Amino acid sequence: MSVGDFNSEGSAWLDLPSDYNAVDDFVDRHLAEGRSAKIAYIDDEGPHSYLDLAEGVARFAGVLDQLGVRQEARIALCLLDRFAFPCCFWGAIKAGVVPVALNTLLTAETYHFILNDCRAEVLVVSKELLGVLGPLLDHLPALRAVIVSGGRAQSQTVKTYRLEALMEEAAPREAPANTHPDDTAFWLYSSGSTGQPKGVRHLHRNLAATSELYGKPVLGIREDDVVFSAAKLFFAYGLGNGMTFPLSVGATTVLLDERPTPQAVMRVLREHRATIFYGVPTLYAAILSDHAYGKESSSPRLRLCVSAGEALPEDIGKRWEERFGVPILDGVGSTEMLHIYLSNHAGEIRYGTSGKPVAGYAMRLVDDEGHAVEEGEVGELVVAGPSVCEGYWRRRQKSMQTFVGAWMHTGDKYTVDAEGYYTYCGRGDDMFKSGGNWVSPFEVESALIAHQAVVEAGVIGRSDESGNIKPKAYVVLRPGHKASRALTQDLQAFVKDRIEVWKYPRWIEVVEALPKTATGKIQRFKLRELDAA
Repeated sequence: MSVGDFNSEGSAWLDLPSDYNAVDDFVDRHLAEGRSAKIAYIDDEGPHSYLDLAEGVARFAGVLDQLGVRQEARIALCLLDRFAFPCCFWGAIKAGVVPVALNTLLTAETYHFILNDCRAEVLVVSKELLGVLGPLLDHLPALRAVIVSGGRAQSQTVKTYRLEALMEEAAPREAPANTHPDDTAFWLYSSGSTGQPKGVRHLHRNLAATSELYGKPVLGIREDDVVFSAAKLFFAYGLGNGMTFPLSVGATTVLLDERPTPQAVMRVLREHRATIFYGVPTLYAAILSDHAYGKESSSPRLRLCVSAGEALPEDIGKRWEERFGVPILDGVGSTEMLHIYLSNHAGEIRYGTSGKPVAGYAMRLVDDEGHAVEEGEVGELVVAGPSVCEGYWRRRQKSMQTFVGAWMHTGDKYTVDAEGYYTYCGRGDDMFKSGGNWVSPFEVESALIAHQAVVEAGVIGRSDESGNIKPKAYVVLRPGHKASRALTQDLQAFVKDRIEVWKYPRWIEVVEALPKTATGKIQRFKLRELDAA
């Protein structure tokens, strides 16, 4: 594959053959290039080679053939981060079947909605998740079969199987399905921070685009890397981290099927001597809050960290690099664009910003009428690039609002400076004006968490007695600190010293936790609901 010419929007185009299946690039070619014995994945069961991966992929493709699942049909994967996930994900793609990767942390109600929405014919699920999904199996009209990894389900209306038994019996599929770069390869569902999740349809070419434009040039990922992502494989961020990028170069990925607590993360980094770590801002903050963690308790080979999902506060980035001696490349991406398209780059990191556009992507900041804003002014970020999805499944109006020609409207508000660095201000519906001036919730939150007493903060606009909108902050305190009038006054003075005085929070409320999406983004609309209540 190669990166072709830039189009009129300034974004790249990937030159791929018309007969193209992504499995050729990311799985099968490693055997031809001599990596059969190289370790592809490490999970709780141990190491799995590239030969193991290729055989697992071929066998699961054979399972789907055996079950009579036709090309372009959809199957749902609700799997923990274990070796079965890449085998089933890539196996479906090899068979020309479309895997729909599901968040493993959803409610039964949301699973019911998604499985009906995508009309999955087969559900592949880890046995640990049957408690939530089991009662739904007889209430999904499109579902024909349930395959359980590590167990077996009970159902009166659909056939049930044990994944391991099917894989052992199936005849491996040798050749991948005849697909085109513009065929749908897989679906992801948006995090659904407001309303029901939306099905996001990605193409075979999109996987190659992210690895060629971000994974190799920005990360500099190499065959000798050992990568670990706290973000799970069902997220767009985690899928790139743990599958697309390492498989594009023949690297090794460590999988963690449990919750990525600071303790678990540090253990994995240390035991497997990881070289690249992918986290989210709240996790970096949680690790930093425990002074027992430092360079000595991490991986001696760690050379790079990455952050996405939510903007990384400047203080966290600086403190992490000072303590661990490793930089964090903060960036922004989305499910719709599959991975990061705006990022800090090695050697030119500016903490507190999202960096500069990834080469191959075009950016603009526009006002509500779609006109370009001036340098330093707040505008909505719109982006064009070769990894953009086809659109939302059965959401025509939303697709037309979000995808306009080659451009995708992100809903994120940014400013850009003379050097081309983009600074995140907040989601469009999170921004508010105080005294006629825009307030970025993220800017106030970043100032608050620089205080030694604060772990996390969420900021919203609230009306005072005279009807004027002023900032209100919800904060999570570090252990050993308690809410008090003195602490509130100290935090207010602390913020005044760091940003414009009129942005300081007039009210500060201490909470045990902030409401977040599954990807770790603060749900400020829930804070507004809490305040209204």
